[in-house]
Amino acid sequence: MRDLMKALSDLETQLITTYGITLNEAMVLCSVGNDTVSAGDITTSTGMTPSHASKTIRSVESKDLLTRKLGEHDKRQMYFVLTEQGKGCLEEIKEKGVEVPEWLKGVFG
Repeated sequence: MRDLMKALSDLETQLITTYGITLNEAMVLCSVGNDTVSAGDITTSTGMTPSHASKTIRSVESKDLLTRKLGEHDKRQMYFVLTEQGKGCLEEIKEKGVEVPEWLKGVFG
């Protein structure tokens, strides 16, 4: 368990240093991608609890990587889409990648 947490911490440190985002923020960016998604979609795809997803979404919004918009048919529904800056950040991560810590390489195959 300690090795897993250390590997995840190393991965997150690399994301923060290189791209300025945490591991959870990166997961939100990946789960949104080029789509327009609800908070529930983000929660489902990331495995975060609703409250944790909400905090992470706010954090990504504060970095101007994500924006929210009202639903067209139901104005009570909130949807999220990447900003141009968010799309650029996600593309940069896809292009440059991250160095997966040795301990996690077996997980990624």
